[in-house]
Amino acid sequence: MAFEGLSDKLGNVFKKLRAHGKLTEADVKEAMREVRMALLEADVSYKVVKDFVAKVSARAVGEEVLNSLTPAQQVVKIVNEELCALMGNSNARINFPSKPPCVIMFCGLQGSGKTTHAAKLAKMLKKEGHYPLLVACDIYRPAAIHQLQVVGERAGVKVFEMGQISPMIIAREAMKYAKDHGNDVVILDTAGRLHIDLELMEELKQLKELTNPNEIMLVVDAMTGQDAVNVAKAFDDALGIDSVLMSKLDSDTRGGAALSVLAVTGKPIKFVGTGEKLDDFEPFHPERMASRILGMGDVLTLIEKAESSVNEKDARKLAQKLEENKFDMNDLLDQLRQIQKMGSLKSIIGMLPGVGDKLKDVDLDDKQFVRIEAIITSMTKAERAKPSIINPSRKRRIAAGSGTKVEEVNRLLKQFEQMQKMMKQLGGGKGGKLGRRARKQLAGMNLDQLQNMSGGMPGNIPGIPPGLMPKK
Repeated sequence: MAFEGLSDKLGNVFKKLRAHGKLTEADVKEAMREVRMALLEADVSYKVVKDFVAKVSARAVGEEVLNSLTPAQQVVKIVNEELCALMGNSNARINFPSKPPCVIMFCGLQGSGKTTHAAKLAKMLKKEGHYPLLVACDIYRPAAIHQLQVVGERAGVKVFEMGQISPMIIAREAMKYAKDHGNDVVILDTAGRLHIDLELMEELKQLKELTNPNEIMLVVDAMTGQDAVNVAKAFDDALGIDSVLMSKLDSDTRGGAALSVLAVTGKPIKFVGTGEKLDDFEPFHPERMASRILGMGDVLTLIEKAESSVNEKDARKLAQKLEENKFDMNDLLDQLRQIQKMGSLKSIIGMLPGVGDKLKDVDLDDKQFVRIEAIITSMTKAERAKPSIINPSRKRRIAAGSGTKVEEVNRLLKQFEQMQKMMKQLGGGKGGKLGRRARKQLAGMNLDQLQNMSGGMPGNIPGIPPGLMPKK
């Protein structure tokens, strides 16, 4: 995941500061030198690093910090605030006009992920109640139109295309189509090049004049490092972009571009791509990203992912089963599939405060979900409903049917039995620690209520069954 190296280095810096107890000006200067090196190694722009360290140093050597009872925590707080300011302080929104359609023009170099992320954005907007239209204006790259049709179909969004004719004609006809069919968002997937050239920019300028877009969104590849910032600046100078969408932020990249884009171009990052699936896409929240970088986790995004993956009706049905001690293997299978919708196990755990750092050396194998699913689907209906009937001969059959070993079947059955005991203690039966009224209240709580109840750190994330956290 992006920022892993930076997060580790900053964590070590703050660990040293905490060991000092009371800080001196020399301690702060030494820490800031290490912070500077960590940011430069993360491929953050030199000028951005210089300004950032100067601001943090000026605040950190103040009397308020040095004489504080918790000076190290005060320094972390200052770094967190300055990181938020560096990335924009708040989540920037799409510029929706008062009169639809809202025209969003995607631009960028070839290979940055424009086509896929156009479909990701369209899917997100559709979930929010909009009626988007994807427009195939890339007539040069082989199979670009077909690719947009494929991802558009997967996103459940209409794709407008007219083959390999002039992009100007396609865009003009798409605008007419959108007005006639009630599409309130039009997303133009434009052509890219392997490098910035006059021909590319001229075509984009003509499309801009023709469609008068409400948002020109530049897609940049986080893996290109500092060059992503240079690309953003070049496109902004030539075209006048409104925002940046950063793709491949889940890659093993140093992530410095995300910290430099706003400072260098003045344009905010509005969305980030965090994986290959169409759902691996989220609005960019500077404050949450700063928390991830500093190892504080990102509980809010985790809750939002859980809420978007868990059907409310299914959640209430599960709560009823827990209350009546009827949780079985079918329910476990449903829960595992919901977790998989939320992303990789490593990305989920990385959002939990303090947990990601402790488990960074643990091998979090997402294929374990596939093996568990294979074992459960190899069981009969009766065995899933009542695992206690599974005897040695049944275990051998299940292992053979799922391509696993009897030991793995035994392990799953043992873990399931432990989960049932835990759930019985927490939720079911007269001896449960939570009364029926309390359980119903928890099952019906929304995101805001959970946050208020737990200070932003819910004790139970919807959709994640207990007992599945890996042990070091």
